Amino acid sequence: MPADLFTYRREEPADAAAIDKLNADVFGPGRFARAAYRLREETAHDPDLSLVALRKGKLVASVRLTPIMIGDKPALLLGPLVVTPEWKGRGAGKALVRRALDAAREAGHRLVLLVGDEPYYGPLGFARLPPYAVTLPGPVDPARVLIASLVPNAAIGLAGAVQPAWPA
Repeated sequence: MPADLFTYRREEPADAAAIDKLNADVFGPGRFARAAYRLREETAHDPDLSLVALRKGKLVASVRLTPIMIGDKPALLLGPLVVTPEWKGRGAGKALVRRALDAAREAGHRLVLLVGDEPYYGPLGFARLPPYAVTLPGPVDPARVLIASLVPNAAIGLAGAVQPAWPA
């Protein structure tokens, strides 16, 4: 992929409508039933750590990081990661995840949780947690609960309920 295929920047308030539409178009109404969505509807994402990808000035992908607690440990929830169908597979999603993790690490965060596919997210630094080590507000396949330690050993002994860090 050419390095200049996309440009990346922090999410801005003016991006909200385009991001909401992109999520609705790609994930449909079923997204509201997902455990990760339930967490996100109770708290606001961190705009300083949420990023977008643009192609010729048009928003084509987005990733958000939302503050959560896992038991008594602060963490971030990654997602949704969404890419317009015509630009899927071109590297925007992975680049957004890498950049978001770098921004979180630079901001002093230690852990990032997500519910997703290990073959996609594993090479980006995510690994499975032991089954049922953490519980989310709704059903979720434990094989899809993944964690990225932004500092060595941050996830050792991680357990507990996942909750919003603060109300929306």
